[in-house]
Amino acid sequence: MRKARDSVAAVSDLRMHVGFWLRFVSNHVSHAFARKLLLSGVTVAEWVVMREMFDEEETSPGVLAEQIGMTRGGVSKLVDRLVGKGLVTRRERMDDRRFQSVALTAAGRRLLPQLAAMADENDEEFFHPLSAKERAALMATMKKLVQAHNLQTLPTE
Repeated sequence: MRKARDSVAAVSDLRMHVGFWLRFVSNHVSHAFARKLLLSGVTVAEWVVMREMFDEEETSPGVLAEQIGMTRGGVSKLVDRLVGKGLVTRRERMDDRRFQSVALTAAGRRLLPQLAAMADENDEEFFHPLSAKERAALMATMKKLVQAHNLQTLPTE
């Protein structure tokens, strides 16, 4: 009796794929960060929105959606959650009720440096085996792939 494996074309080993290793590391890095963020009551997606808002006094959900690469509806849901947590304010423009302005609250601005420190700590925990030169090379390689494939959607999960 012939084995089923003899009758099919060769199948590459899962661990031979760069994508497998990228996903493997990425999942562990991002899940560890998500667990750290849980203590602050903020999700990874909310952290991304807040970080994008940090450098501006105010912005709009449409601008955030473009920056992050999400739908406007998706960003609006995240903003709703952040408003509910007291970390973001939303204001309608008097001259055009369709336009909304969103901004971090004082509490959101105070929390963000703590969240950034958690992100830095998470990176250090995972990437400390790499030298500064190796980290720089890894970042350069990832950025090269992002540019080559015109990737624009920021990771929010």
